[in-house]
Amino acid sequence: MKILVTGFDPFGGEKVNPAIKSVKLLPDTIAGAEIVKLEIPTVIYKSINKIEAKIQEVNPDVIISVGQAGGRPDITVERIGINCDDCRIPDNEGNQPVDQKNFADGPDAYFSSLPIKAMVQKIQEAGIPASVSDSAGTFICNHVMYGVRYLCEHKYPGKKSGFIHIPYMTSQAVGKRNTCSMSLNEIVKGLTAAIEAVVENN
Repeated sequence: MKILVTGFDPFGGEKVNPAIKSVKLLPDTIAGAEIVKLEIPTVIYKSINKIEAKIQEVNPDVIISVGQAGGRPDITVERIGINCDDCRIPDNEGNQPVDQKNFADGPDAYFSSLPIKAMVQKIQEAGIPASVSDSAGTFICNHVMYGVRYLCEHKYPGKKSGFIHIPYMTSQAVGKRNTCSMSLNEIVKGLTAAIEAVVENN
C-alpha cells in the first residue's frame, strides 16, 4: 500500500507551517505502507495541480492532506469538503476568491473516503487529543480536500482521500495569548496513528 501525504508551506504571515514540518518527519513506512511526502503551495489550484502531478508519478492508493487550523485545540479529521472557495485572506500569490465554486461541474460537497472515526480513535489511543470536524473552512485546506476528492471521483477511481487539520505548534503560540497549540512531536505522533488507522481499515 502506498500513501501520499501532503503538507502546505507557510502562509498568513507565519514563518513556519507545522503541516509540512510534521509531514516531513513522518516515518517512510507506517504499518507496512509506503509513505510518500509532498510539500504543496498555499495557492488556489496550484496546490491541487501539484498533488495531481504526484498522483500520476507515484500512483498512491490513498492521498491524505494535512493543513494548519490555528486556534483549534486538537487534531481534527475532516468529514466533508464543500464546493466553495471563499478566502478570508489572500493565498500566497494574492488570490482571494469570494463565493466561487471549486469545480463548476462538481457536487456541492464530497465526504472523506477515509475511516475518519477510526482515525480519531487511534489518535486518542496514542494519547493525543483528536476529534471529527464537520467544517474544513473555505480557504485552501477545504479547496484541497474537495479538489482531491473531485480528482479521485472523476479521474482516479478507487483511490481514497481525505484531510486532517492540526493546531499551531508550540512555538507559533508565543505572543498569541490563550491560543491552543501542540508540540511538533505530538503532531507527528498523532498523524502517524491516523495513518495506521487508514492502513488497518483499508
